[in-house]
Amino acid sequence: MVRVDRQGPRAYVLDTNVLIHDPAAVYKFKENSVIIPMTVLEELDKLKSGNTDISRSARQATRILGALLDRVAQDAVADGIPVGEPPDPGMPVGRLFFLLAEPGTGVPGLDGHSADNHIIAEVREAQRTRTGELVVLVSKDVNLRVKCAALAIPVEDYRNDQVLDDIDAMIRGVHVAGPAFWHELDAEVESWADGGRSYYRITGPAVAEWHPGLLICESEQGGFEAIVRERDGNSVVLEVCRNHRGERGGVWGVMARSVRQNFGLSILLDPSIDLVTIAGAAGTGKTYMALAAGLHQVYEERRFERIIVTREAIPMGENIGFLPGTEEEKMAPWMGGIQDNLEELLRSEDSWTAAAGKDILAGRILFRSPVFMRGRTFNDTFLIIDEAQNLSPKQIKSLVTRAGRGTKIVCLGNVRQIDSPYLTETTCGLTYLVQRFRHWPHAAHITLQDVERSRLALQAEETL
Repeated sequence: MVRVDRQGPRAYVLDTNVLIHDPAAVYKFKENSVIIPMTVLEELDKLKSGNTDISRSARQATRILGALLDRVAQDAVADGIPVGEPPDPGMPVGRLFFLLAEPGTGVPGLDGHSADNHIIAEVREAQRTRTGELVVLVSKDVNLRVKCAALAIPVEDYRNDQVLDDIDAMIRGVHVAGPAFWHELDAEVESWADGGRSYYRITGPAVAEWHPGLLICESEQGGFEAIVRERDGNSVVLEVCRNHRGERGGVWGVMARSVRQNFGLSILLDPSIDLVTIAGAAGTGKTYMALAAGLHQVYEERRFERIIVTREAIPMGENIGFLPGTEEEKMAPWMGGIQDNLEELLRSEDSWTAAAGKDILAGRILFRSPVFMRGRTFNDTFLIIDEAQNLSPKQIKSLVTRAGRGTKIVCLGNVRQIDSPYLTETTCGLTYLVQRFRHWPHAAHITLQDVERSRLALQAEETL
């Protein structure tokens, strides 16, 4: 990618995928000029028909452009359409322009029938005609950015959708205070018990970075473990976590093997937590714990009426094609991991008992596609969103807003395994959700570390 260091006025040429990813992108460039090539308008026109998320985004982007066009007279469009309002009187405001390359301005050596190559030609035309501005192409297509870099055309990724600059800055949901935590804590401490639970109020500068839903522990091996329940300035309230390590504390036969798994089970079972996000590598127990907690709360505590599991249907390899059957039957191949975990949770020495148990559970565990979630409301539901890293922020918002009365949403994923071509670790829905809800007292997050699937899986995670 060509690094753009020059100061001064700029003109940003937007690729189609930028407007699909963020239909309101034209508003995100402040006082700079924004240019939409005719090739992009043609691609939006082709994409706008249909019921997919891409089609909906194309229609929304087209509506936004139409609303801007209505602000000015037709003969004034060539002078630029004002975008937004100036922040202060006298300050410049960005303008939107449309661009068509002159005939015969293609790039030698590049296929003239390619839409990407047409956009490159239009960028070069903008460079030729807009000598007072630095013309920069903005695209989420890596291949197009590589082409531009090879042709010395300034190009950037679209960064306004990034939740973080670095994925390592994403909260992990845990603060390891160290074994000398209580001795070194420069704060006022008050303790009490209520309803069989132990609480601490800590007041002092040491809690400045703590947020509700955060696990506070002395070490990763055990000791003191508590969740931040409330925060008011430099004062927080901690509640000691339950112990789910032994058989007495097990959930549907599942026992925690680490501090983080124990916290994961605690927040999955906590009725005051409405949104749980669990990240971690393959084999850390995300799905296994979520299903165990869901079964426990549906069949033993009667807190929910059903479990709904959904995930984005993005294949790991080449798509196998059309799948016949009902929605549930079409989703079955994508839910293989869920089915494997269910079979393990329902495993019994008595095959008849196991088969009967599966039949009973079948009516309470439903597999649904996110494609058909729009407009629905789920009440008294334990909703598991698997592989949430493959969802965009807009998709994750559409799913979380389905929550009705008495519903708990659990989002699982691994930001290191993203299959969607236009999402990254810093822009995916899981990262977006974790960061946006980190200060809400009814949400909690944990990143699991220890691979528990098998010693082979652990070795593969570490060495491959």
